Amino acid sequence: MTTTTISNDVPKEKKDTVMNKILGVVSGGFAPILGVLAGAGLISALLAILVTLGWLSDKSGTYAILSAAGHAIFYFFPVFLGITLAAKLGANGFVGGAIGAALLEPHYTGLVASKAQNVDFLGIPVILANYSSTVFPILIAVSIYSILDKLLKRVIYKDLQMFVNPLISLIIIVPLTVLVFGPFGTYVGGALAVVIKFLSSKSGMLTGAVMGAAWSFLTILGLHWAIIPIFIANLATGGDPLSPMIAAAPFAQIGMGFGVLLKTRDKDLKTLAGSGLVPGALAGTTEIITYGILVRYKRTMVIVALAGAIGGAINGALGVKGTAFALPSFLSIPVFVPIGFYLIGTLTSLVIALVLTLIVGYEGKSDIELAKTVKEFGLANVKRETILSPLSGEIIPLSEISDPLFSTEMVGKGIAIEPTKGEVISPVNGTITTLFPTEHAIGITSEDGAEILICIGVDTINLKGQFFTSQVKQWDTVAKGDLLIQFEMDKIKAKGFDVKTPVVITNTNQYLDVVPAKGGKVQANDELIKLLV
Repeated sequence: MTTTTISNDVPKEKKDTVMNKILGVVSGGFAPILGVLAGAGLISALLAILVTLGWLSDKSGTYAILSAAGHAIFYFFPVFLGITLAAKLGANGFVGGAIGAALLEPHYTGLVASKAQNVDFLGIPVILANYSSTVFPILIAVSIYSILDKLLKRVIYKDLQMFVNPLISLIIIVPLTVLVFGPFGTYVGGALAVVIKFLSSKSGMLTGAVMGAAWSFLTILGLHWAIIPIFIANLATGGDPLSPMIAAAPFAQIGMGFGVLLKTRDKDLKTLAGSGLVPGALAGTTEIITYGILVRYKRTMVIVALAGAIGGAINGALGVKGTAFALPSFLSIPVFVPIGFYLIGTLTSLVIALVLTLIVGYEGKSDIELAKTVKEFGLANVKRETILSPLSGEIIPLSEISDPLFSTEMVGKGIAIEPTKGEVISPVNGTITTLFPTEHAIGITSEDGAEILICIGVDTINLKGQFFTSQVKQWDTVAKGDLLIQFEMDKIKAKGFDVKTPVVITNTNQYLDVVPAKGGKVQANDELIKLLV
């Protein structure tokens, strides 16, 4: 008996840990996008107000341009999520973005728009689908890509990886996404649509409970697109009973978000909740609450599901119908009839979620463990660290570097130095992971996980190694202060090249912040950058 108990407990513990890590990756993938989601959502809310007040026509050019600003992040969500998820999983974020972009590229979307028949890939039939705003396909695709990327890094010669790895990854992952990952969601969504039609023919209350409880999570997976056509078809026959049922879900999220705003003492979380309430309440855009709170705290999932089920059941039982297609919000209330019954269902959902959040809280023991796991999983290879200066000279901001790769922090955050001596020393104890053939740039990975790139001068790659002499080889182990590269500064300047040297942390995304330790003049071996975890 004892043996059985132990053997049953161990797999469960592992399963929980794996689930926490999965949720940690998903949450970490959405985290960098939350700010722009908040801003875009507020634009949608503002437009809704202006149109409702009659101050702006939804047919005007002004509306079209502002609407593009507000909706772009949502339409191209697979691109942005592809970038952040790939980076979170340690793969190339731009390849992840390219995978998402392939699903929205005009050659493919043209096939979808024209309802092309008998489309195939190397003889394999393709199920066409619209992947704008979806999450599920790109989530699977990038997860598989990250595994493939790790494999390619082991087998492809390092000097070829820059273009060979993306080439192979795109050729393999994009077709797989179109053939397998995307259609999988389409099939699941189609099956859900059949189930919902069956339930709605049996009981409005039961259907409302199921729809209200499940809608938030179907939206996260991108499966809701398979059900929306049912709403539209119902409208053509005199009214849709399903949209009032699902309306309980976003109102439950609004109530939960308001509860978190009132309860939390975390300033960042309070700001996030507050910024999510306005677009949610006025425009029905709840992505900020969904991806900023719901996917991070398990307890909120239970609260939203329960509140959504009760509100949905009420609207289903009372026979509320939608008269036009609109995102559920306070501004779209007149779309639903009878309005009084609709308000009973949706406001009940909102109040229950609010009260439950205030009473039981949004964060349980499992959420605390998840937070720990997210930190361990996302930052497993990095620690708080101080990077020493590899050069003597004058500190300048990266924004003054003429190369946009550095000035826009595309490569990573850091600092630049105008050198006064032609020597680069190791700023950390670590390993030389990259040494350019031209010896003008070098990459070091510290013992604590920081990935540091030092690039001597701007466009000095064009010198083809002239005036640069490396004292180390790739994969050498180095200590702080070891001489890495000597360069003839005066001769480089005489050739017309700028010697300002960026020192950047290429795995910036794994740190809470990258902060310059000082300004002004610096000597080699002085503290230069602090990495916060």
